[in-house]
Amino acid sequence: MSHSTQPQPMTARRSGPLKGNALVPGDKSVSHRALILGALAVGETRITGLLESQDVIDTARAMEAFGATVERVGAGEWRVQGVGVGGFSSPETVIDCGNSGTGVRLIMGAMATTPITATFTGDASLSRRPMRRITGPLELFGAQVTAREGEFLPVTITGAADPLPLRYRTPVASAQIKSAVLLAGLNAPGETVVIEAEPTRDHTERMLAGFGATVRTAITDEGHVITLTGRPELRPCAVAVPRDPSSAAFPVAAALIVPGSEIRVEGVSRNPTRDGLYHVLAEMGADLRWENDRIEGGEPVADLTVRHGPLHGVTVAPERAASMIDEFPILSVIAAFAEGSTVMNGVAELRVKESDRIDAMARGLEANGGRVEETRDSLTVHGTGGLKGGATVATHLDHRIAMSFLVAGLVSERPITVDDAGPIATSFPDFVALMRGLGAELG
Repeated sequence: MSHSTQPQPMTARRSGPLKGNALVPGDKSVSHRALILGALAVGETRITGLLESQDVIDTARAMEAFGATVERVGAGEWRVQGVGVGGFSSPETVIDCGNSGTGVRLIMGAMATTPITATFTGDASLSRRPMRRITGPLELFGAQVTAREGEFLPVTITGAADPLPLRYRTPVASAQIKSAVLLAGLNAPGETVVIEAEPTRDHTERMLAGFGATVRTAITDEGHVITLTGRPELRPCAVAVPRDPSSAAFPVAAALIVPGSEIRVEGVSRNPTRDGLYHVLAEMGADLRWENDRIEGGEPVADLTVRHGPLHGVTVAPERAASMIDEFPILSVIAAFAEGSTVMNGVAELRVKESDRIDAMARGLEANGGRVEETRDSLTVHGTGGLKGGATVATHLDHRIAMSFLVAGLVSERPITVDDAGPIATSFPDFVALMRGLGAELG
């Protein structure tokens, strides 16, 4: 895969009922972490179901640059020969993380307590995203950091030679901040502690325990507290990556709003720190049926059947935002086809994602006949049961904006075009093929 520089416009048209099995890709968050922890283990880690998107491939290349051996042995099957905690070597080239905020921030944490130097860069979108929220706590471990304007990529980090353990309260609900601190804490003595006001996705804690680290979590008067014992010898293990609930949200949304649709999504993650959208959809009256709950690779998964039906607006509480932060763009589309208003609170973090997602969704919905209101920390969509369509939406190099409006175009009165579908490959490379296989009119 390569980072394309040429825009790839795409148009979605009103479609008939969507039917079939939606085999969505492996979870992006788990895929990043499996590669990184595999590289920090001693021995060979086998990964199945890895998401082979551009974001994850960039993380695999980064692990090779730091000295691990990373090999693809089949579709979604990868092998990582790790170098151990503290075993990274200085890369000979700049680490290009493309569009991936998760990749760059977690990798920075993983190398920040080893005395090596690395420079990180990314595409135009990633280069606008704030990194101080990560580099700030890494400096507290003893790392040295230089960054463009003190905040943006490119960022050069020289890891701490004598790292100090850290007790850190995250300023915002962010699994990326928490994970970067925990990964840095692996090579620090003593205990590293992260305190969150609200729990965020817990893939890092689950996977650290699976690789043999000692991790404790507790709810205290301070908040959600995660404690990691530093300098373990991580043991390699088999990682089965569950299907991504954030990717599943797009065919699920399409089935909910395209009349006559019924689809099935097998083996999708039901991690309770990631399932906020599905609770909201149930509150909106969505016809969702979960079956065959089970544990795979340390993560709860189940099979989901989705049917089209009437939906109504709801109010999303701010404390739910962390468990569905990536799903607000597609929820905004669903809300436009519901009856009544949907109010999404506590979503300021969306303004510093791949794009300002609140602004991007608001402008795109308005251009296609939707009615919205926004504040710094909220987005309200006044649903009228449909969209007129007919406009071209600016995606701002954001894969979730592109997929959201392509879903909207499947049921709008007139086609909807996105100015660039290329970034979809960063998280869901088979999106177009999967949707066409269900009956979507995309081209």
